[in-house]
Amino acid sequence: MRNFELQKSVLIYGLILAAVLILYLALPAWAGDPTGVNTGGAADIAAAQSGAPTLEELATAAGKLKIGLNFVWTLLAGFLVFFMQAGFALVETGFTRAKSAAHTMAMNLMVFLVGAVGFFVLGFGLMFGGLGAVANLGGTPPLVHELTAGGWGLLGFKGFFLNGDAYDVGVFALFLFQMVFMDTAVTIPTGAMAERVKFGAVVLGSFFIAMLLYPVFGNWVWGGGWLAQLGTKLGLGHGAVDFAGSGVVHSIGGAAGLAGAMILGPRLGKYRDGKPAAIPGHDIPMAILGTIILFFGWFGFNPGSTLSGNDLRIAVVAVNTMMAGAVGGLTSMLYTWWRQGKPDPSMMCNGVLAGLVAITAPSAFVNGPVACLIGAVAGVLVVWSVYFFDHVAKIDDPVGAISVHLVNGLWGLLAVGLFADGTYGTGWNGVGADSYLGAAGRGVTGLFYGDPTQLVAQLINMVVVFIWGFGATYVFYKLLDRVMGIRVKPEAEEAGLDIPEMGALAYPDFMLTFGDAYSPELAPVGQIAYAPRRQEVPARN
Repeated sequence: MRNFELQKSVLIYGLILAAVLILYLALPAWAGDPTGVNTGGAADIAAAQSGAPTLEELATAAGKLKIGLNFVWTLLAGFLVFFMQAGFALVETGFTRAKSAAHTMAMNLMVFLVGAVGFFVLGFGLMFGGLGAVANLGGTPPLVHELTAGGWGLLGFKGFFLNGDAYDVGVFALFLFQMVFMDTAVTIPTGAMAERVKFGAVVLGSFFIAMLLYPVFGNWVWGGGWLAQLGTKLGLGHGAVDFAGSGVVHSIGGAAGLAGAMILGPRLGKYRDGKPAAIPGHDIPMAILGTIILFFGWFGFNPGSTLSGNDLRIAVVAVNTMMAGAVGGLTSMLYTWWRQGKPDPSMMCNGVLAGLVAITAPSAFVNGPVACLIGAVAGVLVVWSVYFFDHVAKIDDPVGAISVHLVNGLWGLLAVGLFADGTYGTGWNGVGADSYLGAAGRGVTGLFYGDPTQLVAQLINMVVVFIWGFGATYVFYKLLDRVMGIRVKPEAEEAGLDIPEMGALAYPDFMLTFGDAYSPELAPVGQIAYAPRRQEVPARN
């Protein structure tokens, strides 16, 4: 009986479906536009007479379309760079110990919140207040006030709070993109200072970087300041050239991290009888995932720095970025494999990031093979640098931030002066066809392509970024240390910073125990920084 009812139901439903299908096929053709060939036309252009735009109205529409595409490209690139914050948080937390994981993660969120406010209030105006018109973003006409001395730019003085005539769509687009760049610089020191720094000290330090340290140097290079003027005033190439921030972002952040790490001193147990002990990270898979996220975000960082979806050079920048990062990671892996007998996942990650940092300044000015060379050098350089700071300088950097960002940021600036091939950058920093170069359409050109003066400009830039980034931050943290102390108490560091500093555990369902699982003699060369002698076992109820 049940089978008969089932068959009856199936027959009824089948007849209904057949009737619907026959009815559908009998209907006339749909009146839509499935191919899109008829969607969009003269009627969609704003015109006095709808559907019949004049030549001037067509030109206006084309101009708005061009600038609109640039806005979309710039904002999307900014969103990608913002997502890099997740990558930094995962890398730093994975490379440090579980007992301070909530503290490390919270620092990476906090610096964005603090940095955004500080840059909005003061930093953006100091950095870009005298930039002038940005043609790719529709002109941004309000940014016209630069504080100068003898014609040399020192500081911007317009756009604070994005108020007054800075209430402009172009200025707002520029602010968002540049704010997430600033946030990268603010984030870098948290890795170098992790596991022993007070949370309040990082809050104040982040305000300092976002409101003063980063924007002042940024003005000198990107805001029309004196380093950018080395070309027009002294004939040194195109002035200081840093396409997407090897110096402005990464070297500044790395130099600040170096200053902070020196003042804090090493973590407890890092050095025994003068020899560094490996402190392995508690979650290497987390760090690897963070590295992949950072690699992805870098496609906004570098190609987005054109501020133009109409600049076809973005393809070259993107591929150069990809290859330098890939070759940097591969070279680091092979080098540590050869030196240690095993590939080191932590150094593989730092090799990738070193390659990305190094290509950030020259990414628009070099060809593909040179991008691979830059990444290869970075992959080895980061290993050497980690060893130097760990064993020679005895500066404890839990995540290798100084080696990745400061050292390879400087390498990226140098690479521009050596390898820029002249195919891109005509008019950069005001140096164009009628400049001393004399060659119409000649772009940024390095030593190996005929212009040794560009190398001189880059060397000046390298010296200044280190002196300013390290010197100003060292003074700031030294004063802050005297006022409030920037390092946690030894007992808090030993227990982990999650409860003493944050009042919450990252892993409340686990009990952390400590043993002698690691020894400095057995530690691989690349294992800088990362979780002493700990095992995790589930807590019992």
